[in-house]
Amino acid sequence: MNKGVNSIITGTGAAVPEQVITNLDLEKMVETSDDWIVSRTGIQERRKLEDGLSGVDLTEGAAREALERASLDPSELDLIIVATVTPDYPTPSTSCLLQARLEAYQAAALDLAAGCTGFIYALTVGHQFIHSGTYKKILVVGVEVLTRITDWEDRSTCVLFGDGAGAVVLEATEEERGFINFSLKADGRGADLLIQPAGGSAMPACTETLQKRLHYLKMSGNEIFKFAVRVVEETLLDMLERENLKPEDLDRLFLHQANLRIIEHIRKRLKLPTEKVPVNIHRFGNMSSATIPIAMHEELVAGRLKEGDLVAMVAFGAGLTWGGLLVKW
Repeated sequence: MNKGVNSIITGTGAAVPEQVITNLDLEKMVETSDDWIVSRTGIQERRKLEDGLSGVDLTEGAAREALERASLDPSELDLIIVATVTPDYPTPSTSCLLQARLEAYQAAALDLAAGCTGFIYALTVGHQFIHSGTYKKILVVGVEVLTRITDWEDRSTCVLFGDGAGAVVLEATEEERGFINFSLKADGRGADLLIQPAGGSAMPACTETLQKRLHYLKMSGNEIFKFAVRVVEETLLDMLERENLKPEDLDRLFLHQANLRIIEHIRKRLKLPTEKVPVNIHRFGNMSSATIPIAMHEELVAGRLKEGDLVAMVAFGAGLTWGGLLVKW
């Protein structure tokens, strides 16, 4: 292990579609209401990718901004990791499509699927390549086009999801900042709690799967809620305890934006002020692996995230998966 080498985030970027779907728009599509959606989720609107565009279009926008902010040319990249459960194609990977868009031909490229925890998993994988001394400059993107696998006739799920992409550039450093520790977990026994049943090798597309609307996300919301509030707190406290730190030592806690009630429950349990736990779910909905990088980018651009800040990120998602990162910014 190369003990002197750590990873720091040197650039961030974000891209969201222009099309906005408000709760009032949804009232015209399914039996729901703005009051019902806001009271149960905190979501007021979400973004929907325009017809004719795909996930790689979002990744390119976010990636180019992150590279520009890192003052890095795409030709300098060693690796591109894209976290997504909504790739443009089953094969080739979205990361290869992005590599071609950026003309970063010397970079290795891989996709990673870990549901809403995808960005945490991808960032940790990138860090390991840097920490081992294998690579020095890595682009990590979380992107989802969830509206393409959302059942707009299912009022329990169609109110939740939105599209977007967030990107960061990871670079090697020997400074006294960067990654502190991380935690990655999974429990496949909960795989059926959040699933897209059809479209894979287990249930290939056919007339019956289309008629039964099995190509859309199916979710057991109550079970996911109970799972989330438990594992997020456990993960964060474990990472902090390993460093003899407490929640109040944090400058920023970036939580996966799945439900405002979950975020508020955890924030209050940890006794953290609202300004330490950024929220954008009311504007974007649940963008899966894109939520945390977009939130970080917004805080950085607004000047609220500063060098030296102690930052935690925690997410949970399909799989079931969950995980966190502790970073000195």
